[in-house]
Amino acid sequence: MNKVLLFLNGEVPTILPDTSNYEMIFCTDGAFRYLKNLNIKPDVISGDFDSIELKDFPTDIEIITTPDQNDTDFVKILTIIQEKGFTNIDVFGASGRQQDHFLGNLNAAFRFKNELNIVFYDNYSSYFFAEKYTELEGYFGRTISLIPFPECKNITTKGLEFPLNKEDLNLLSRIGTRNKSIDDKVTIEFESGDLVIFIIDQEFPVLLA
Repeated sequence: MNKVLLFLNGEVPTILPDTSNYEMIFCTDGAFRYLKNLNIKPDVISGDFDSIELKDFPTDIEIITTPDQNDTDFVKILTIIQEKGFTNIDVFGASGRQQDHFLGNLNAAFRFKNELNIVFYDNYSSYFFAEKYTELEGYFGRTISLIPFPECKNITTKGLEFPLNKEDLNLLSRIGTRNKSIDDKVTIEFESGDLVIFIIDQEFPVLLA
């Protein structure tokens, strides 16, 4: 399976996955507050614990203290997950509330995109960094946005209402928001750069390649 679940201290998720589909559950110290209310028990909690005392945590959960302020809690827990040998991560609570955290989390995922397969979920969408060839299945009628990070070249798409044919996107000049799937399968291919795919009104994405 080699897939883990990670909760961050963003907007509390109202749509939750089946936790039995994951080998381990990780969370930052701030996210543990709402996980208790959701009756979800993590296997590992990481953070600087500057606002929660360690005595408040169950003794059968692995606690990893990460006081270094040179990196964000997300970067630090991604490093921990990678060191434990996992590469597939579904992340909840990365967006909402303070939007600078959302951008910081997206930047952190960019740093790990070549080593980790990270898919984000929130109450409105799912999003992830695309491979140079990506297939999505089961999204007929869904809104799909293609956001360059910061640019992406020679993009070709199939299955979208407004297709791209070897076209470029750039965060400062042209981005691909609010497109729509007109087929059950959508393919997205590009030559160079980086691209974030947002699927609005989310269901868990099925990545074929």
